[in-house]
Amino acid sequence: MSKVVLIDKEVAALGDLSREELSERWTKTYGHPPPKGARRDFLLRAAAWHEQANRLGGLPTDTRPMLRAAIARMKKQFVAETGSSAAELDASASSEIAKPRKLLSPGARLVREWNGRSHVVDVLEEGFAFEGRLHKSLTAIARQITGAH
Repeated sequence: MSKVVLIDKEVAALGDLSREELSERWTKTYGHPPPKGARRDFLLRAAAWHEQANRLGGLPTDTRPMLRAAIARMKKQFVAETGSSAAELDASASSEIAKPRKLLSPGARLVREWNGRSHVVDVLEEGFAFEGRLHKSLTAIARQITGAH
């Protein structure tokens, strides 16, 4: 039997594991529990990737330095934009998954068109103003406009 067929069978067998068993695998592999709220499918994919990487060698050797350089650039940009220290960034990244976001300054005006109608949102210190009401998030406004989550 070829190496790939064996790996395929092992990866398929991961599908029989419970979320708790996949969480234990994550902890054993990465040395810490999975992120809060991580879904079973995510844990399954991580376990499958790790199994394949162990057998087939993982990332190419020239990819790792490129990823490290990209991470360093993003940290430097984040520190410059937010005024945070690199240590604060590392601490926050380890406690939660950081999503890249554009910073919206109070006073900015966002204009988007939906179904042929323009919608205007003003960015305020305390949230977002839309149609005379204050909203805490843009998601709430998008839900109001589209009627969908």
